Amino acid sequence: MNKKKYAVLAAAIFLAAGGYLFYKKNSAKTQEPGARKVTVTEGPIQESIEATGSVLPLNRVEIKPPISGRIEKLLADEGDRVQSGQVLAWMSSSDRAAILDAARAQGPEVYKHWEDDYKATPILAPLSGAMILKNVVVGQTVEAGTVLYAMSDSLIVIAQVDESDIGHIKKGMNAKITLDAYPDKPIKGAVSDILYEGKNVSNVITYGVKVRPINAPPFLRSQMTANVSFIMRSKENAVLLSASAVREVQGGGKQVSVPGPDGKPVQKEVTTGIESGDKIEILSGLRPGDEVLLTRGKYTPQQGPQTSPLTMGGRPQNGNSGQAPKQRRQAQ
Repeated sequence: MNKKKYAVLAAAIFLAAGGYLFYKKNSAKTQEPGARKVTVTEGPIQESIEATGSVLPLNRVEIKPPISGRIEKLLADEGDRVQSGQVLAWMSSSDRAAILDAARAQGPEVYKHWEDDYKATPILAPLSGAMILKNVVVGQTVEAGTVLYAMSDSLIVIAQVDESDIGHIKKGMNAKITLDAYPDKPIKGAVSDILYEGKNVSNVITYGVKVRPINAPPFLRSQMTANVSFIMRSKENAVLLSASAVREVQGGGKQVSVPGPDGKPVQKEVTTGIESGDKIEILSGLRPGDEVLLTRGKYTPQQGPQTSPLTMGGRPQNGNSGQAPKQRRQAQ
């Protein structure tokens, strides 16, 4: 072999060795930039559908007088619970009110006589429930169509659920009700009914879902704004990890990066379950207390360098600049 061939072979070996060292150096620098360790924990997690709604009566009944006249006594206030048939108020018809006013001017004995002889008209509760409105005062003159009281048999929450989520809502599903007025006092509830007719608001279709509080608190009021979480799945003692530490790989599997024996990242297969917010349940592959590397993006293995700084003339092989290839990342 002549000297020219030896020189070419030596240059090729030199370039190959230099390119390999250049790749290893940059790979070590860029494999896991910004990585930090997070610890696998144990705790509760739930997957839910969120919706907003209002507190409304299940059955709202307005109580109106059968005759025109004057209110003589009111026996129920807002918030009172009453039984069906209970007397809520007494009123005088227009004729009785005129007669009593005339009798009062003639003295107490005459007034007493007409009061006993001409009885007042009772206003009765049509059902058992809670009084949610008192609309009159004693001495007020009312017509036959005037609303005296409004009452409800019970208060529920009607939440508006987007049509894309309504298929996941089932009767009996557990729900958590949070009132804007009492954000630190959540109420347990359950789905009692799903309305059939949707509403179109700004081209968004929603369906009303009735949620009945399991134990309605005394501070519950009609027309309150409520936020409802419909609980699809939940677990009290789940193995939890930050969702950003888990990445999908080809084939549908999932992996995490864990510190290896020599300190370098090692990829580990995991199986996941419930995901909620920034937390995800780990079904297999990790245990509470394990450490996982958390990076700012999903790591994709780096391809080999397309050029070497030792290439003759410094020109890239594929038209790119002589810079080392950058690590590819996918937004989470």
